[in-house]
Amino acid sequence: MREIDVNQIVSAVKTMCTDANYYLGDDVLNAIKKFEKAEESPLGKEILNQIIKNAGIAKEKKMPLCQDTGYSAIFAEVGQEAHFNGDFNEAINEGVRQGYQEGFLRKSVVEDPLRRKNTGDNTPAIITTKLVPGDKVKIIILPKGGGSENMSRIKMLKPGDGEDGVKDFIVETVKIAGGNPCPPLIIGVGIGGLFDKVAHIAKHSLLREIGSKHPDSYYAAMEQELLERINNTGVGPQGLGGRTTALAVHIETHPCHIASLPVAVNTQCHSARHKETVI
Repeated sequence: MREIDVNQIVSAVKTMCTDANYYLGDDVLNAIKKFEKAEESPLGKEILNQIIKNAGIAKEKKMPLCQDTGYSAIFAEVGQEAHFNGDFNEAINEGVRQGYQEGFLRKSVVEDPLRRKNTGDNTPAIITTKLVPGDKVKIIILPKGGGSENMSRIKMLKPGDGEDGVKDFIVETVKIAGGNPCPPLIIGVGIGGLFDKVAHIAKHSLLREIGSKHPDSYYAAMEQELLERINNTGVGPQGLGGRTTALAVHIETHPCHIASLPVAVNTQCHSARHKETVI
């Protein structure tokens, strides 16, 4: 059994909060540059250029990429041979608290969805913990902005709707969203499970590196087809027209009930922020 001081958790989460908001991942930045070269719309090309410049300024000045610094979604893989000398969940929340306060990041969490008083420190985080073999702990933070999250959708399709029904729902979701989620987007798709599980795997798919392919060739081909269909909608960068509506489509699946075909689409804006660390 390996003993882990929860202060290590606090420190790691604090750093990830600021780093995720200041530094756009190379995979995202490279994808934007690639699509900028191929963008046919002059306005769309200029918008993509501005996004690239903004990422450079944020990195140089250590400032947030976007004023919406997101709700902290935390994915933790905890080794079964790891033992903490304190409360793991509270350590994560303390790391978020310190990161958002000391990093001058906007606090975007209200303590009650209807009586909307701000918690003042961006806690509590949404924490998903998975037990895995070993004695290490991997923590991933995904600061999720409200604009893109608000355009996400879930639908309980019938099995008879099949592959075409799934694809049409995903493309329809992007069309309805228009410019609201700040395209270009990463489209996280969950298929299968139950009502709650499908939403979770849709969000989890956003952690994949842009440019990676689904390990199953069937779903890899579906991702590519959907990306092409989405980029033919004409929504374009910031919803102002063009061919760069999405940078990637990531699909994650789970077994489901014989009577069900759940589908969730979690839209992610071009500020696709996530950081991870292993302790």
